[in-house]
Amino acid sequence: MSKYEIIIYWSEIDSAYLTEVPELPGCMSDGKTYVEALQNTEMIIAEWLETARSQNREIPIPCGKLVYA
Repeated sequence: MSKYEIIIYWSEIDSAYLTEVPELPGCMSDGKTYVEALQNTEMIIAEWLETARSQNREIPIPCGKLVYA
């Protein structure tokens, strides 16, 4: 399980739950259910981190709740 903050919300337009990971630029996902969206996001976080490592990019340290609010 990731230590990064995940914002999850329902989108009427998409008829799906959408997620964003503010500390990882461009890291977002969706799902038909809340649980599916969260699971998809965990997978996307892992892929984001793997890509960053392979490209020797800096990986942000998880800062926690509402750092970007």
